[in-house]
Amino acid sequence: MRIVTKMLMTLGAAAIATTGAVGVAHAQRDPAYEAAREAGQVGEKVDGYLGIVGSATPELRSMVNDINIRRKAAYTRRAANSASVEQFAFVSGCNLIARTSPGEKYQAPDGSWQTRGSGPPQRDPRCV
Repeated sequence: MRIVTKMLMTLGAAAIATTGAVGVAHAQRDPAYEAAREAGQVGEKVDGYLGIVGSATPELRSMVNDINIRRKAAYTRRAANSASVEQFAFVSGCNLIARTSPGEKYQAPDGSWQTRGSGPPQRDPRCV
């Protein structure tokens, strides 16, 4: 268990750098993405990718797929020598969920979609 915790802490530091880059992209969001996020149509998933909450239009599905392709490319670059892409994406997901704002959707550890309240979001116990 200590090895897993240490690895997640190391990945967490690297993922913070990635989510910092995502934070820059966050400030330059596409208006359609911002609108979908504010409307609760999309949310952050535990696995580090964006998910569709409820039913999807072809436009929404296309936008989410595009964002997730870019995220996977970023995770792949960052994880090159330190961890698997999946491990890096998971830690990034922990950080992205932690950075949601009140009213935004996120995926809880049980897989259900939650709306962020004023308190901290529910996160996977492996998130550090």
